[in-house]
Amino acid sequence: QVQLVESGGGLVQAGGSLRLSCAASGRAFSSSTMGWFRQAPGKEREFVATISWSGSSTYYADSVKGRFTISRDNAKNTVYLQMNSLKPEDTAVYYCAAARPFRSANGGLKSQSQYDYWGQGTQVTVSS
Repeated sequence: QVQLVESGGGLVQAGGSLRLSCAASGRAFSSSTMGWFRQAPGKEREFVATISWSGSSTYYADSVKGRFTISRDNAKNTVYLQMNSLKPEDTAVYYCAAARPFRSANGGLKSQSQYDYWGQGTQVTVSS
């Protein structure tokens, strides 16, 4: 069983930055693709970014490309999401997710159904 705990959310002005962290329990972290998703009020949860287990491959939603960066530290069992140039439309609850070990796909894992473990979410609010 993998447990994921997100942190780093908060209130920030448009144009500002936040860094989200997701701490994972379990030995399988270094073999698992990790992802970030978000859900805005009244909307469905959507893909934000994903990173392969080695960290060599990253993929982003078009809406965040060039502004957000996903990274991981396998020694610390932690994945990060650096968010820069934040916009009000980035306001959402952000969720960290882990796929089962060695699951992968060309172009990265971008579907919620490809992930097996989820964190509780952290709120990000961007004011205009």
